[in-house]
Amino acid sequence: IAAAPDVLALAPPMSVLLADKGYDGDKLRGAIIRRGAKPVIPNKSNRVVIHRFNKRAYKGRNVIERCFGRLKDFRRIATRYDKLARNFLAAVHLAALVAYWLN
Repeated sequence: IAAAPDVLALAPPMSVLLADKGYDGDKLRGAIIRRGAKPVIPNKSNRVVIHRFNKRAYKGRNVIERCFGRLKDFRRIATRYDKLARNFLAAVHLAALVAYWLN
C-alpha cells in the first residue's frame, strides 16, 4: 500500500478502481476519490468505519487474477527471460493467445 499512490499517479484516468483488502486505507481511498474514480475495495475485518463497495464489480477482479495466474504458468513469462520490453510483451501476447485459444 505504500507504493500505491505513486502507481496511481502514473495510471490513466479511470472511473472505478478495483483492489483487494490489502489496499483498504483511508489515505488511498481519498487519493482515488480525488482522481475522480470510485474505489471498489472490500473492508478489512478490523476496520472501524465500514465503507460500502460494489460486490458485483469486485467479483470482476477475479477474472484478472485468473488471467495473471494462467500467464504465470508459462515459465518464460513468470521468470521474464527477455531483456527487452518489446520481446517480453510479444511473449505475453503469444502466451495469452495460446492459453485462451486452447481453452
